[in-house]
Amino acid sequence: MSKASKSNKTVLSAEEKQRKKRRTAIVIKRQIPFYILMLPGLICLAIFCYMPLPGILVAFKNYNWREGILGSPWVDPIFKNFEFFFESDVAFRTTFNTLFYNIIQMVLGPALAITVAILLNEIRGKVSASVYKGAILLPTFLSWVIVQYIMYALLNPGRGIFSSVFGIDANFYMEPSYWRVIMPLVYLWKGFGYSSVLYVAAISGINTDYYEAADLDGASRWQKIKYITLPMLKPTFMILMLMSLGNIFRGGAGDWQGFVTATNDSGMLYPATDVIDSYVYRALRTLNDYGMSAAASLYQSIIGFVLVLVTDRVIHRIDPDSSML
Repeated sequence: MSKASKSNKTVLSAEEKQRKKRRTAIVIKRQIPFYILMLPGLICLAIFCYMPLPGILVAFKNYNWREGILGSPWVDPIFKNFEFFFESDVAFRTTFNTLFYNIIQMVLGPALAITVAILLNEIRGKVSASVYKGAILLPTFLSWVIVQYIMYALLNPGRGIFSSVFGIDANFYMEPSYWRVIMPLVYLWKGFGYSSVLYVAAISGINTDYYEAADLDGASRWQKIKYITLPMLKPTFMILMLMSLGNIFRGGAGDWQGFVTATNDSGMLYPATDVIDSYVYRALRTLNDYGMSAAASLYQSIIGFVLVLVTDRVIHRIDPDSSML
């Protein structure tokens, strides 16, 4: 190859690099408004998720607020704060309850949300669809204090609706076995609306050409749902499932306040309603034991993190396009 051709190739490669840089600059400039919109969320993420990370040290220290995290002495042995949690039945009870309620939500929640989203998508009237969406989304915004009053009006053994209308004479607040059914139902009622809206948004993003082609082929509504809508919802389902797995060791998939507020924090119901988050909250509020609370929370976070990584690897082997990493 001659020197002239080599120099020409060098010039062309330099020009190509310049063009790529200009294209990249143009793309970044166009995306600046979106980066600005992301900024508040990123700041909140950094403040609430990354700045508290040094607090992990509390799980291995005899924390004293006067001396701070770094000044407080280390416990001896180093895992002393974990001993009470694991040596008693608390670890098994709270872990079992946490997994029990979250697995029920992971199985029934997406099934209910997808079903409702498909039904909402079949409603042709815009006003009717908006009314239904607002109705199913309303419980998501109700505080657990309001939900507690609703549940008390339903379950009060003397004057509750179940007692006076249906003749059910049972003291629900004294029997833990009832709450194995009550809490999943309450969480499904309160949370499925938000998930349904996410699936409705995913359905609205499906290319209408698929449905038009199916209409030309004479496909029924059920066939369009089975062969177009459900497969197209698979990426959204996988992402939400991974997020649920990340919260599987958190009470109520992260919304643990219901296990304290809805049950009136009744000690009689702890065998059925005490999850890891409620135990951490109670340890801080009543015992002021920061080390033990931090140890339980660290155990919860590590197991959840490992589960997310393992599940994502399994999904990557089955369907690489649906994995996050």
